[in-house]
This record gives sequence, structure tokens and C-alpha cells, in this order.
Amino acid sequence: MIMRAAFLPIAACAALGACVAGPPPEIATAPPDLPGSFAYVPSDGVAVSLGALLPHDDTAFRILSRAAQDGSPNLAEAVSRIDAARSRASGAGANRRPSAGAGASADFQRSNPAQFGTNFPPGISFDSERVSYSATLSASWDPDLFGRLRAQERAALARVDAAGADAAAVRLALVAEVAGAVIDWRTLTARESALKEDLVAAETLVTLADIRERAGIAPGFDRVRAETSAEGSRTRIALLDSERAQITGRLVSLTALSAQNVRTALTEASTNSSTPPVPASLPSQLLANRPDIQASAARLAASDADLYAAAAQRFPQFTLSAALGLLAFDLGDLFDGDSVVGSASGSLLAPLLDFGRIQAQIDVAAANKHAAFQTYRQHVFNALGEAETAYGLVAASDRQLILSTRERDSANRAAELAEVRFHAGLANFLTVLEARRVADASGERAASAAGRAARARILLWQALGGGDQAIMRSTSQ
Repeated sequence: MIMRAAFLPIAACAALGACVAGPPPEIATAPPDLPGSFAYVPSDGVAVSLGALLPHDDTAFRILSRAAQDGSPNLAEAVSRIDAARSRASGAGANRRPSAGAGASADFQRSNPAQFGTNFPPGISFDSERVSYSATLSASWDPDLFGRLRAQERAALARVDAAGADAAAVRLALVAEVAGAVIDWRTLTARESALKEDLVAAETLVTLADIRERAGIAPGFDRVRAETSAEGSRTRIALLDSERAQITGRLVSLTALSAQNVRTALTEASTNSSTPPVPASLPSQLLANRPDIQASAARLAASDADLYAAAAQRFPQFTLSAALGLLAFDLGDLFDGDSVVGSASGSLLAPLLDFGRIQAQIDVAAANKHAAFQTYRQHVFNALGEAETAYGLVAASDRQLILSTRERDSANRAAELAEVRFHAGLANFLTVLEARRVADASGERAASAAGRAARARILLWQALGGGDQAIMRSTSQ
């Protein structure tokens, strides 16, 4: 009979709570449709690792990229966010487990005897001062019957995955920036080498024009034109120093090294200046390889768990609790058998009338899930666009490199033939100067084209998600 009386309030709360309970709203999160292939992808599959697109043969890149990953403040901040997310997930998991506590107290009370009157029967007195001593062990547990705490833990774990993917994205961008800066430095070195060759050729023409002027067989205008060409080469060489300063400053920010250490690392010679072959990939692989997409997917999963946890608040919350302790009014009696006290209880709390508070929280969680899904879609299409751009840049820069190399070789041959014809008396000095001017410009353009081709490969490495995973696919697959 007693159990039936205790059960009736619990059943009533559960029945009333069920009136406001219900599943969370459905938010469509279908994966976005991706094209079957990239527009600029190579037509034939090439067995190559994405990591081959990085300048691993360059000692400076190895030194600086390692320093960036070890000492970059941005990466250290991202790793700290992982630790914070793990701590929050650990706390969410701990909420599902019982909690226990212990305490001890000494309580002194003094009362005014007059409040109980003065006409006590004979032999009866009132003690106005009372001291009690107690020690207690208590425990409570929420069995999470409707999964609210489990959903909160799933959300916290998903945010750990998101923080890890964010850190991977920071590392990816960091390595790409370092690789791009090293390639820019090597490109400057190649441009300087081409300009110095142009300067030597221009100075040779200045000497020749000066000799002809002194001999009276050529006007001073020829010497001035030759000197102007030489000064143009010197000016372009001097301008390279400003670009070097910018690259050095960028690497200092990325690696947290001093400028002197950065310059020392960059003096290491590069052993390979060739452009590696480009792997072919599929748009669907971006979903698995891109850390920013993985982070967005994890946040979408977290928002889904948040929505479930918000909806679970409409269900009753059941809590079990117990306490065991000692209570005595004399310190010497604290450990007597009669001082043992205890209690055990179970409570059920169900929402009956909250004027839409829980529904408002559910609506917020649903809106956050919808926003997280749109963010996920945006990251997917951003990745798709970056990959398309990178493949297109690789194809365009490779064509530019081929054409600029042909132009340089042709211009150099034309300059050599002009000099031969001049010495044979078949061409004038202005023809030699013009041929040399064209050849001088073509050498620097070829060096710049080689740098752009290498740079485009770094962009492709980053756009495809980086790493060293092997990719061998073709558009026909």
C-alpha cells in the first residue's frame, strides 16, 4: 500500500511530462551535390603523393617548416583549444556518473528559555545551549533515462574533433605559407641570377660602344643606349632587396625565429628546382581530406546533439540520492551505534507549465543546427572552388613556363646572332642593343614563370587537403 502511494505521484509526473515531450524537430542535412570531376584536372591519372608537391628537397623548407610547427603561436593556440575542448568533454562525461561528497560539522545553538514560557512542570528544564557534531557521506546520480546527458557528451566530443581539425587546418596553412615563402625566395635568386647575366652582357656592350666612340667610328648615342640598358639591369637587381625583406618578415611571423636565423636557413642551397607532376583527384575526396570541412562536419554533429539535448528537457528528470552519516550531541558519542543516521530518496522533476521556455531553447538549437549545416555547405563549395582554381593555375602556369622558356632560348639565340652579324658588319649597333634588351627581359620572365609554377603546386597541395596521402585517379574513373 505504501509503495502504491509512493508510485502514484511519480506516475502522475511522468504522465504530465509526457504531455509536453516529443522528439526533436527534423533538420534536413543532406550532403551537397558535387560534380563528378574537376574541370582542370589532368586527363590521365598520375601515381604521386600530394606531399611530392612540397619542396621537401629544399633544406631551407625542412628547417623553417619544422620551426613553424614547433614554435608558431597560431598553432600553439589551436592546440590549446583542443585541450580546452577535451576538458569540456571530460566534464560532460563526468556528469553522467554518480557524484559523492563528504562533510563534517560542529553546530552550536543557544536559545532564549523565555520563548518557551516559564511554567514548566517540576523536574522539567530547558537546555538553552546545544552542541551537535556530524559527519556525512552523500551521493547522487541521474540515470539519464531520456539521453539528455548522453547528448551533451556527444556534442562535447564532436567539438573535440572540430578543434583537432581546426588545428590541422592551421598546420596546413602554416606549411603552405612557409613553402610559398621559400619558393618566392628561390624565385628571387633565379631572377637575380638572370639579371646579373643581363648586366654582364650590357656592360660588355658598354665597353664595346665606348671603344667605338673613342675610335670615332660610332656616335656617343650608342654608348648612352648601352649604359641605359646596364642601369636598367642594376635597378631591377636593387628592387629585389625589398622583396627579400618582405619574405624575411613573413617567415619571422610564421616561424617565430629571428630574421638572422631565417636568413641563415634560406642560404641553404636547394637540390631540386624541377616541377613535380600533378596528381589527379576527385571532388568527393575533399570531404575526407580537407580539415576545414572535417571541422564543419564535426560542428554540425555537435549542433545535432545539442538539439537532442534541448528536446530532452521536455522529458522528466529522475534523480537518485542517498546519505549516510553520524550525528551526536556529545563529541564522545559520535562513534556510538545510535549516532548512525541515513537517508535514501528518488525524485522526479517534470516540466508542466513553462510558458515556452524549453521550446525557445529547442528553437535556438534548431536554428544553430541549420546555420551549422549552411556553414558546412559553404566550406564544401569553398574547397571545391579552391581546388578548381589551383588546378587551373597549375595548368596555366605550366603553359607559361614552357612558352617563357622557349622565348628566353629564342631571344638569347637572336642576341648571339645579332652580335655575330654586327662583328661581320652585317648589322648596326642598335640592332644588337635591341636584341640584347629583348633577351634580358626574357630571362627574368622565365625565372618568374618557374616560380609561379612551383607556387601553383603549393596552392593545389593545400586545396586538396595537404598531407602525404597518395592520389591516383583520372576523370574517366
